[in-house]
Formats: sequence, structure tokens, C-alpha cells
Amino acid sequence: MKVADLINFSGDMLKQLHSFGIRIDDYKYIELFKDYERMKSKGYKTVYVVAKLSERYSLSERLIYKVLRHFKSDCQKRATV
Repeated sequence: MKVADLINFSGDMLKQLHSFGIRIDDYKYIELFKDYERMKSKGYKTVYVVAKLSERYSLSERLIYKVLRHFKSDCQKRATV
């Protein structure tokens, strides 16, 4: 299967996801976000959780904060031009 075939097959879903501000590579961070929520529910402070996630996933703390902000944001359909 070619890339174009796969995009054509999944085109409508990809358009919907894009219209809500969801990026195609967001799937890579869902486990990180689950770990964040689990640790926060146990009462750990955000700074501690981010430091641990940064270490665990070998990502910068800045990227962790960016991912968390993105995943916590409301899904609102963006206006299309």
C-alpha cells in the first residue's frame, strides 16, 4: 500500500482530527499523558511529575509541558477557510 492510498482511505478521519487541532504525532504521547494523570491523582506536584516523565521518556521538560498543555486543551473545531 502506498502513502497516498492510506491517506485516501483515512482522509475523512484525518480531516476531522486536523479540524480539532489534533496532530498526527499526538499518539506518541498518550502513554506519557496517562502517566501524568496517574501521578497527579496520587498527589504528586506537577514539577516533580514533569521531571520524572522527562527522565522516563528522555524528553525535555519543556516538551513535556507543551504536550500536557496540548492534551489538556478543549477540542474545539477550528474554522476552516
